[in-house]
Amino acid sequence: MPHNPQPLTTELLLHAYASGYFPMADAADDPGYFWVYPELRGVIPLDRFHLPRSLAKAVKRERFRVRVDHDFAAVIAACAEPDDAARSNTWINAPIRHAYIELHQRGFAHSVECYDGDGALVGGLYGVRLNGAFFGESMFSRATDASKVALVHLIARLRQGGFTLLDTQFLTPHLARFGTEEITRAEYLKRLQDALHVKADFNRLGIEPSAATVLAALPERIAYG
Repeated sequence: MPHNPQPLTTELLLHAYASGYFPMADAADDPGYFWVYPELRGVIPLDRFHLPRSLAKAVKRERFRVRVDHDFAAVIAACAEPDDAARSNTWINAPIRHAYIELHQRGFAHSVECYDGDGALVGGLYGVRLNGAFFGESMFSRATDASKVALVHLIARLRQGGFTLLDTQFLTPHLARFGTEEITRAEYLKRLQDALHVKADFNRLGIEPSAATVLAALPERIAYG
């Protein structure tokens, strides 16, 4: 892909997200980046989240200590690591990591993190927040269900905080399990503009909510599978 010559600043990132774009790199050692503007976009409807029964049990057991924004830099670094032969490289390079860490420091990017009993970071996700829109960027897992538990906590947090849009960028078989839908660019831009006019609070649920609090914040008529 042709590289964008502009430095990846936080101001440029915020303008891009508000317009429906997001950056990627060809590889971890790639010095540049390019903009992605998909024809079809993945979104998780916050009122129709699909929670697998096994995952609901995992959340209830509170196997992980789930924290928010405790170590954003460690989360994005973990997301940038290759995790298997199928993902031997990554689209998260150094300029992207630095830009998102700065975005986090300015309060526009957040992480949801899972820690095991020894205090080790074993899973999580991060994304960008603009008013009532949250743009999920990446997730990682070093323990069974860790990234999935982080996703459940994110859904509850967004619902409790008054968010109206959860952008997953693409629809993958993994994300489809949770009710992710694919919509056109035109429909996405409409929902995005609506969400940008919504006041939302990412921290309304608290920094370390209990499993009961999280599950209570999910849709009443949640779909199980």
